[in-house]
Amino acid sequence: MKNQLYLLCVIVLIGYSCTDEKTDQKNTSVQIIGQEIIIPRAKLSDKIKGGWAGQVIGCTYGGPTEFRFNGTMIQEYQPIPWYDGYIKSWYDNAPGLYDDIYMDLTFVEVFENEGLDAPALSHAKAFANAGYMLWHANQAARYNILNGINPPESGYWTNNPHANDIDFQIEADFAGLMSPGMVNSATEVCDKVGHIMNYGDGWYGGVYVAAMYSLAFVYNDVEHIVSEALKTIPEQSQFYQCVNDVINWYHQYPNDWKATWFEVEKKWSSDIGCPDGVFRAFNIDAKINAAYIAIGLLYGEGDFGKTVDISTRCGLDSDCNPASAGGILGTVLGYSNIPEYWKMGLVEVEDIDFKYTSISLNDVYKMGYKHAIKMIEKNGGTIGEVNLEIMLQVPEVVKFEQAFEGHFPVERKQVDWGKKTMNKENPEYVFEFEGIGFVLTGNSQKDDKMVEDYTHIAEIYIDGELSETVNLPTSFTTRRHDICWKYKLTKQKHKVRVKLINPKPGYKLWLGDIVVYSDEQKIYNK
Repeated sequence: MKNQLYLLCVIVLIGYSCTDEKTDQKNTSVQIIGQEIIIPRAKLSDKIKGGWAGQVIGCTYGGPTEFRFNGTMIQEYQPIPWYDGYIKSWYDNAPGLYDDIYMDLTFVEVFENEGLDAPALSHAKAFANAGYMLWHANQAARYNILNGINPPESGYWTNNPHANDIDFQIEADFAGLMSPGMVNSATEVCDKVGHIMNYGDGWYGGVYVAAMYSLAFVYNDVEHIVSEALKTIPEQSQFYQCVNDVINWYHQYPNDWKATWFEVEKKWSSDIGCPDGVFRAFNIDAKINAAYIAIGLLYGEGDFGKTVDISTRCGLDSDCNPASAGGILGTVLGYSNIPEYWKMGLVEVEDIDFKYTSISLNDVYKMGYKHAIKMIEKNGGTIGEVNLEIMLQVPEVVKFEQAFEGHFPVERKQVDWGKKTMNKENPEYVFEFEGIGFVLTGNSQKDDKMVEDYTHIAEIYIDGELSETVNLPTSFTTRRHDICWKYKLTKQKHKVRVKLINPKPGYKLWLGDIVVYSDEQKIYNK
């Protein structure tokens, strides 16, 4: 009865015409009949193309502003370029911009080679051994996998200080695009892939984005998509509360996206996890960047240009957020209905392989369509010559996860300038802190970039006991994102000693900051 009532509400809400007949083969619209979605093959293909193209357009548009506006919005008087040939220019001169897409393609290719039941470890190995550069949760996970910590432990917060970061949120598009109308099937893909690099709110970001993509095949009402997808996220999570706040503020300030942006900034701008963002304006946390996706979609009102522009002008990760918003709305509209102004120059790049891959947009249009067909069939749908019958899934809430539970950052201090470099002359570094956890940022470096890479080995002692022995490669692609960390310690004064085992002339460990955690949050000026 619950599902029947849900579907009845869906039919009334989206206003699609439904009949007693299975479908009119000349009808190009999406229909809901009983528990099934009827979608023409051509419509499915057009929506999948719109999703991938929308990502590229949004990512390109926001590219020049990425993390250049932290803690502030991009005002309307600030020009953001867009012209014929602009996409090709980025492809030619800065193809690394499109990590939003070529990261997705790693997982798409695993499904292509191994089928829909490809295990998490296959995805993890492909991801860890890919040639592209990574940062934050992705790089921490890559290091973990290369050093024997496999998923889901590779994304778990005690093994990955960046577990709440945006990484899987920007890579989950494929999961929704291969699961039209099948929200829970998208979640299953997210469970397999997203826990490679994230946990808790960081994982929820991918689940939520994938759910919006999945629903974008069925509904035209963007507000409904934003709200309905949130049903997959546990209400007790901060991710849910942040996005739900956005929806409520949208109702309170329906004509002023900046008012909602200010409310988000006031309540949700404090990053407690990412060592690069704690006590800084830089914020790569999944939930606040997801809020900016939602702001773009809600205030964009179904207008493609307005949607990607607002998502971009919210700042922070301002290429990834419009890429997600543009991809979701591109799926709603379909490739054929994305305005020509925003598609200008796209045809120039559609046959060009993304960097680090042998896959182009035209390739992934076809692969994505093929995987969607297989997913429909796997989940009880019917594959007709003209039309497809998809079993509509009612969104189910995923399990509750919380990273950094009971941990609150209380101090950030720079390593003294005279002690920032560890080498043969200074092979040890010792510091003390009071609390329940810490992160020591930094990296392994070589003095001459032209010489071969080297892997430092360091022993980490906490309160006189060996905590771990770590490899610290100078290679950017295989590096450890942070020198060392430890959470869940007893609340007391602790002493940490970093001992460099194999110093080598021309190479060094560079130490950055120490982030300290306690079991209670300190509030100042209250």
